[in-house]
Amino acid sequence: MLQIERASFSDPWSEESMATTLSSQGMLVLVANESGEGAGDGAARLVGYVVALVIAPDAEIADLAIAPDARRRGTGRALLARAIDDLTELGVQRVHLEVRESNLAARTLYESTGFRAAGRRRGYYREPLEDALLLTRQIGPT
Repeated sequence: MLQIERASFSDPWSEESMATTLSSQGMLVLVANESGEGAGDGAARLVGYVVALVIAPDAEIADLAIAPDARRRGTGRALLARAIDDLTELGVQRVHLEVRESNLAARTLYESTGFRAAGRRRGYYREPLEDALLLTRQIGPT
């Protein structure tokens, strides 16, 4: 996961942050694998993941990343859809996330799956300094 994290973000989570987050209570973690091509041993390779913090009735998508060579194949959309399904089963009613304003690919994915603008956090991201757009999706009864 760290390799994908570092290849995906200009300010990636540290190994310590990732380990702490993944071992925290209330986390939903889903991964996507693809079978090894030509390996002959049936090996699978991690190509993406989504991490969500559940504090029902809300949840926050804390991280979603796809390996650069596995993008544009629907993996992110599939992970997000599965996360929404699992969160719904856990009684979550609203899902929140932050996204870099300049990350058009991620914004397009989130907006096409029902997330809507809910606010802005000025100067939220470092390296480079940039605003975060806050997006929310209603998934359960209000």
